[in-house]
Amino acid sequence: QVQLAESGGGSVSAGGSLRLSCEVSEYTKEMNRMAWFRQAPQMEREGVASISIRTASTDYADSVKGRFTISRDNAKKTVYLQMDNLKPEDTAIYYCAAGETYGTTWALLYQYNYQYFGQGTQVTVSS
Repeated sequence: QVQLAESGGGSVSAGGSLRLSCEVSEYTKEMNRMAWFRQAPQMEREGVASISIRTASTDYADSVKGRFTISRDNAKKTVYLQMDNLKPEDTAIYYCAAGETYGTTWALLYQYNYQYFGQGTQVTVSS
């Protein structure tokens, strides 16, 4: 059973930074991407960033482009999300995901294209 464990959430003032980490227990042979999603209260879960396990190519939601950076360390089976210039609207529970998915940026940031999710970590940005 694949397991993902997020860490690094917390509270920060607007304009601040946080770095999230997610360790996956194993890479399956089908798995080709890892991603970060977030869910604010009473909102749908939305894709934030995705990265290819093999090539490290990345995709981002428009709302975070230029502020968030996704990266991975395959030796550690870990994906990171560096979040800079945080805004109050970034407040949400952030989830790490892994799976097999292909296609456009929309597809790579669509939650139902990922097979495994972590438990989530809270990020709170105050104004």
